[in-house]
Amino acid sequence: MTQRRRKIHRIYPAIPTSEGAGVRLKRSIGTPELDNLDPFLLLDQFDTENADDYIAGFPDHPHRGFETVTYMIAGLMRHEDNTGAGGVLRPGGVQWMTAGRGIVHSEMPEQQDGQMKGFQLWVNLPAADKMAPPRYQNIEPEDVPETTRDDGVTVRVVAGKFDGIDGAVGEIAIDPVFLDVDLPAGVSVEIPVPADHAGFIYPFEGSVEILDEDGTEAGAGPVVVADSHLAVLGGGNVLIVRGGADGGRFILVAGQPIHEPIARYGPFVMNTREEIAQAVQDFQSGKF
Repeated sequence: MTQRRRKIHRIYPAIPTSEGAGVRLKRSIGTPELDNLDPFLLLDQFDTENADDYIAGFPDHPHRGFETVTYMIAGLMRHEDNTGAGGVLRPGGVQWMTAGRGIVHSEMPEQQDGQMKGFQLWVNLPAADKMAPPRYQNIEPEDVPETTRDDGVTVRVVAGKFDGIDGAVGEIAIDPVFLDVDLPAGVSVEIPVPADHAGFIYPFEGSVEILDEDGTEAGAGPVVVADSHLAVLGGGNVLIVRGGADGGRFILVAGQPIHEPIARYGPFVMNTREEIAQAVQDFQSGKF
């Protein structure tokens, strides 16, 4: 297969916001500037050492019609839901929850102080799967495959494939790629990304540079993506990323677009307003 380098379509700075019972976040998908990036509906980053910013957590709340992905970098988060499931997400752990037809859950800090850092991503479901039974993939940190190359590049494979390594999460409708990549300063990595996938990169430590079609710097220089900025990927099937002056760590996320209407109301994501009204009624009637 001929390789075609992906460029950056557009860069969006994350916007400070709050969610749950007042948790302070940075949001880059699900904003007025970027409402969605099919199949992705929301991306929030949490990163603070101030317990007041996260201690209230996310008390019981419902979901229907999509998936939530929580990826922890630092800190401890306890999950509980109305199916009786529960557990603690530790640094490096991930929970890929398919809400399907409906679930009520909470995510609360399992600590009183110290750093809390990570991401929550919302992934849409195709219409055929929106009313499927809820299910979980709870992945412990030690079960997320990780590889470190001789040049110091470290990649954790949450979903998809890298260097022949299969990710920890599977059997997801959008066939996702979810990588956590740590680059030393000036070191580059070539990452295959399926041509039919929409995607983005989001640096959360340091910065990175995107190299152009032939692996050299684009135009007068590389496209720099700074910390807490989301860069939407253009077309192609491979991305070349180089660590910035102080190195860079980022998530790369991609998935097959669904190309269906999106009807959205708070924690419910369906295809029509009528389905949203039914979701509200079902939740109020205790049917989740």
